[in-house]
Amino acid sequence: MNERIYLASPHMSEQGYEEQYVKEAFETNWVAPLGPNVTNFEKELAQYVGVKSASALSSGTAAIHLGLKALGVTTGDVVFCSTLTFSASCNPILYLGATPVFIDSNALTWNMCPKALKLAFENAEKNNQLPKAVVVVNLYGQSADMDPILELCQQYTVPILEDAAESLGATYKGRMSGTIGDIGIYSFNGNKIITTSGGGMMVSNNEDYTKKATFWATQSREAERHYEHKEIGYNYRMSNVVAGIGRGQLKVLNDRIAKKKEIYETYKEGFRDIEDIQMMNICDFGESNYWLSVMTLKEDSKVKPLDIMLALESENIESRPVWKPMHLQPVFKQYPFFTATKEIPFSEDYFNRGVCLPSDTKMTKEQQEFIIKLIKQLFEQ
Repeated sequence: MNERIYLASPHMSEQGYEEQYVKEAFETNWVAPLGPNVTNFEKELAQYVGVKSASALSSGTAAIHLGLKALGVTTGDVVFCSTLTFSASCNPILYLGATPVFIDSNALTWNMCPKALKLAFENAEKNNQLPKAVVVVNLYGQSADMDPILELCQQYTVPILEDAAESLGATYKGRMSGTIGDIGIYSFNGNKIITTSGGGMMVSNNEDYTKKATFWATQSREAERHYEHKEIGYNYRMSNVVAGIGRGQLKVLNDRIAKKKEIYETYKEGFRDIEDIQMMNICDFGESNYWLSVMTLKEDSKVKPLDIMLALESENIESRPVWKPMHLQPVFKQYPFFTATKEIPFSEDYFNRGVCLPSDTKMTKEQQEFIIKLIKQLFEQ
């Protein structure tokens, strides 16, 4: 196939909702930061996920940075963080001068392991250095098992920042992903389930957090006639133009989730007869948004993840490895890591055996069937 098939690319609504909001921004000259689209995007997203407040920001990373700052993280503090994630989940810990401590995944959810988290808490208590916050990442669209994590964090009186960058629209026991911790964040990067081309959102039922984030994100300008600054600020606010894209995208979010689920189910059925392939487990405690369909291969499989990625690449099809765990990254290698298994940590195991398959919502059925056929042929050689 000559046409490029992407892992996950922007998908504007067929109804042109985004263009309508952007056109309105141009017609009213609200092209500079802030404006009606920003305010309404915050309100509409907060309403969708069921929280009291939201702050529209320039990226999901900015949302994590300001979220951790709002939770009081500062120089010398410790922050626990999921290890199986993208570096944006933990880079802001370093921005604030704090120390990351990485927590392994578990086999069921691929997300933060409550047993490993318990070990980390016990060690921190023994050393009299409890974390200031815990960053729980919801990987590839699925929520972590939040109840035991919440129980532990409440036991030690430590707040949770829920990194739902990949899981907007997913649920956990009837609650929306990103709304279970003290603060939640979403990303609208170009590859996410909905996009603003670039941007993020911080949400919370504690309006003091989002108000403070909005203040910091607008250069910490005080309410004076002149420019008055009592705190260091950041240029982190979302612009009115891209917020218009977000408002339009939000209208088709449920459609995108349905399509992502269809893609996952098609892969699952397509590989049903290949014992070496297993699709990422979907837990029954909620609904994933199926952002990326991820497969793992048996450890002794003759076909390796790289074989699959190269075969797809040869046909102009994009795929990628599972995230390399943060505790294995050279920039973070000096920081502590906790796992509850005596075998290879689950995060490392999934990195070694996993492949993120093309999950683009514009992908046709024919294209997906071609991908499945291409991969199955590797096992027939």
